[in-house]
Amino acid sequence: MNSTPDPVVDWSAAAGIAAHVAPPGPRATREQIAELVEGLRHAAARAVPHVLRTTRLEPAGGVRHVVGGAQDGAPLLGQVAVVDRATWARANTQVMEAMTAPVAATLGEESVPTSDAARLGGAAEVGGLLALLSSRVLGQFDPYSALGTDADAAGPGRLLLVAPNVLQVERALDVHPADFRLWVCLHEQTHALQFAAAPWLAGHLRDRVGTLLQDLARTSIGFSRAPLRRKLAAAGRATYDVVAGVVRGDGPAPLDRLMTPAQKDELVEVTAVMALLEGHADVMMDAVGPRVVRSVRTIRARFDRRRAGEGAPTFDVVLRRLLGMEAKLAQYRDGAQFVRAVEEIVGRDGLNAAFAAPENLPSAREIADAPAWVRRVHG
Repeated sequence: MNSTPDPVVDWSAAAGIAAHVAPPGPRATREQIAELVEGLRHAAARAVPHVLRTTRLEPAGGVRHVVGGAQDGAPLLGQVAVVDRATWARANTQVMEAMTAPVAATLGEESVPTSDAARLGGAAEVGGLLALLSSRVLGQFDPYSALGTDADAAGPGRLLLVAPNVLQVERALDVHPADFRLWVCLHEQTHALQFAAAPWLAGHLRDRVGTLLQDLARTSIGFSRAPLRRKLAAAGRATYDVVAGVVRGDGPAPLDRLMTPAQKDELVEVTAVMALLEGHADVMMDAVGPRVVRSVRTIRARFDRRRAGEGAPTFDVVLRRLLGMEAKLAQYRDGAQFVRAVEEIVGRDGLNAAFAAPENLPSAREIADAPAWVRRVHG
């Protein structure tokens, strides 16, 4: 008898739905698409030496180099894939499956079966959500592509660059395409270097998020055992309250409604780590300066206005709040402020101590109080 618990979502179906529903992107000729793909590949390769020099981080196993081809001898941080929206959405079902595996284990332990219908329903929700987000992501470093179930088996990861979104944004911002593509790759290759310099980081994050989701699954099991009619009624009321609050601008993120105070505290601590990673990448992508990205100041100013929602339709602003994307924007701001404040006190090498060990990661309190982190880590 197979004791392996069923997944909470039919991930194969979710990948298929996400790929089918994802919008195709802006119009472009075959020649424009070919130039875009080649330009992004070139930018990703070109970004690596600048990221190594600017961050002063080094991969734990040393810098690997390309062997053969036009890039022979060039430094390498991992696999780079230029993808469309459907491929990005499919790839992220793999990430979500790895991150939610503890939930399936918990449901199995508690003898709460998930039906085929429930797993397909989850697939429809996840696939639809990823299809929606697929038009909003420029790039993503995925450290979990080779992680599997062994937290110590993290591979080099993969960098996904979403070509139609890069094209759409560079057109909307009216910026120099080569500069913008390099600027995007500087951010994402900084993420690649973070995980290469701290090979424990992927497993650490997955374990913390997995434990939180596992705990959430346990606390919600009683709810899942409630009579169907009462469960649906409660879900309907909760959904209405959340959506209404989001539209009014005074509601919490949907997940908050399901969490205990202790779980919220843990989520805040995990968010602090993400703030470090995002803020660090944001600062480093600009720190290369105009000698590398000539129009970096123009790009940053226009991109930040877009990120803040300037000119965005009301529906898009509501959608961002509903999906918790406002918290994502705060990560960039808070993390960047922390990085700059730490560098003012102990310099860039002192900042890099954050990537030396799990205990050196900043807490949520320290993200807002950089001197406190410096005192704890540097004495």
